[in-house]
Amino acid sequence: MTHSPAEAAYLRAVAAFKNPTLDLLHGRYAPFVVAVLTRMFSAERASVPVADAHVEVGAFVEEIRAAGVATEDRQIPAGSGREICRYWVRVGWLVPHIHEGIELYRLSAQAVGALEVAGRAGGGRAKVSRSRVRTLLESVEQLTQSAETDPGKRLARLRAERDEIDAEIARLERDEVPFEPIDDDQLLEDTENILHLSRELPADFVRVAESINAMQRDVIAELRRDERPAGEVLREYLQRGEHVMDATPEGRAFSGALKLIGDPEHIDHLTDQLQGILAQPFTRLMSAEQRGDLRAIAKRVEQGVQEVLNAQRRASHVITTQVRTHDPIRDREVDDLLRGVMAGLQSWMPESKAGDRVEPLRSLPTGGIGHLRQSLNDLRPPNPPAPLRDAAADAEFVDADTRAWGGPNYGDLEKYLAGLDSERFDLATAFEGIAADGARRPADLLGLLELAHRNGSLEGDTVSVVEAIRPDGTSRRFAFAAVTARTLKEDADVD
Repeated sequence: MTHSPAEAAYLRAVAAFKNPTLDLLHGRYAPFVVAVLTRMFSAERASVPVADAHVEVGAFVEEIRAAGVATEDRQIPAGSGREICRYWVRVGWLVPHIHEGIELYRLSAQAVGALEVAGRAGGGRAKVSRSRVRTLLESVEQLTQSAETDPGKRLARLRAERDEIDAEIARLERDEVPFEPIDDDQLLEDTENILHLSRELPADFVRVAESINAMQRDVIAELRRDERPAGEVLREYLQRGEHVMDATPEGRAFSGALKLIGDPEHIDHLTDQLQGILAQPFTRLMSAEQRGDLRAIAKRVEQGVQEVLNAQRRASHVITTQVRTHDPIRDREVDDLLRGVMAGLQSWMPESKAGDRVEPLRSLPTGGIGHLRQSLNDLRPPNPPAPLRDAAADAEFVDADTRAWGGPNYGDLEKYLAGLDSERFDLATAFEGIAADGARRPADLLGLLELAHRNGSLEGDTVSVVEAIRPDGTSRRFAFAAVTARTLKEDADVD
């Protein structure tokens, strides 16, 4: 849909007046708002504690009411200082933030811009001065030089500038140019131009900080949507957190300006220059407010840079912390809980009255559980475990009985030892006496050693050598200290 030129111009004006800057100046209580914010915030006081702001605004309201200067055309809002400040936060004139555990108010970029416009309008008619025209021409010249891409033209311009400088130096060395001091009116005009340019800096700094904060909120909101794989989210957001200054146009512009003003030596040099200007005789023509504004330029620049850098560090910390502690399941539970609360309020509000109250949930309901054991002093189970069942007879083998490759057959070995005639036996002799197709495996030799040790064995000084036969028919010889042991007559009786 296309609009006529008049309609398009009107729509642009309507959109412009929706900006908080013009809304502040066009509002019903605009003089009151401008007066309070100008008095409460200054170059030395960029942030105000919330409690102090509420008290100061309330005292300002009472003072204006007592003076009787409020009329139908110049009104002041109703309510306490706290209510007024909270309203200013909602409409975007004040920005709350926390620093070192203290909640503070600071001016938004729109409020800073509105106060700057009001200050210029209240300071008299703007003049088309030589200083401002020179600033404009120098800016255009600098832009032209920066946009030039022909190396030959750039080289010719630099040589021409060098020739002019050399000629000026030569004339001064020959005393051909008499020194003519610039009159005070021209110096005052240049100073007013500097003040005019400096008034725009605070709004620019705040705008950069707010753009970084807005980018931080967008990143957190997109992270909580959990619409992409966690690995991709981690890589992208950690990178954006590290390079947050390059993520917005205002941040990129500030990075370029920071190279000029971010060095502490530059700030110190600027402070020395301003002090030197204030020591000049022409400054007696300036008002006290102008001298104070000129003296505060360096501090405002330093505070603006620090505010942007703090916003950058805070955004990096918040994004990195959110990525590390992000729990989609927990976030969904919190979102579901908040939606449930909002749904309950929406259903309760139409039916409730002004004095109705909601009874808070003071304790969680008790879960229904069965009877628990009340005594733990007897650790024995109430019933003994069922005896193990011998399932050897039920075992089925596909190719061969793999039990032959298992451990010792203790039952057969005990019966064999119980059947020996003598009360004591030599272990090597007993092992050799086992039938070749019986328990003469290496595992059974270990079983005999265990049984002998269990019934009292003695080791001799000689060495016994036996030959064991594996289930596959291969043999292996073992040598060990001679062992004699008692036979298992009692075990045989038991069996």
